[in-house]
Amino acid sequence: MASLGHVAIGMAAGRIYGAAFARPRSRSDAAFRMFALSAASLLPDADVVSFHLGIPYAAPFGHRGASHSLLAALLASVLAGLVATWQAPRSAGEPAPLTRGLRVLLFTALVVATHGPLDALTDGGEGVALLWPVTAERIFFPWRPIPVAPIGIHFLSRQGWEAARVELLAFAPAWLVALWPRGRRASKDEETR
Repeated sequence: MASLGHVAIGMAAGRIYGAAFARPRSRSDAAFRMFALSAASLLPDADVVSFHLGIPYAAPFGHRGASHSLLAALLASVLAGLVATWQAPRSAGEPAPLTRGLRVLLFTALVVATHGPLDALTDGGEGVALLWPVTAERIFFPWRPIPVAPIGIHFLSRQGWEAARVELLAFAPAWLVALWPRGRRASKDEETR
């Protein structure tokens, strides 16, 4: 994928998290949540470093290998949940640290776990090791509507731009959830009138 879909999923999840659980705060808090969950959504693609380390694409730790598995998503989300628990504010009106950690764990798990299945919907590459370490078999889904995007500088090609166009359209609902303007919240003075 061109990663636009992954970013859209993360941004939409950050927006939904904020609407469901966050007290009204600054726009920078909302932006941080959207950025953090987008980064989590992209995390499995950190395995592109394997190309520079000489690890073959089809190896268990090659691109779209172990880092794209559901187990890796679970491990990343547990780590995010622990960090959120430790960093949770301990002031009145805030949820208990464990509650906040569990919410972050859940949202991170959902976002990171979408990465592998979305890549399995692309029309190129070696498949995705979704079930690693149970099996190193690379999986593609029977229906593969998303064109694979070239990696690196090759993204700036006709094939890369076509992949980006398809992803922008396919993930338009997630982009709308993420970027739709927020309504103006009434101030406490207006609420008491």
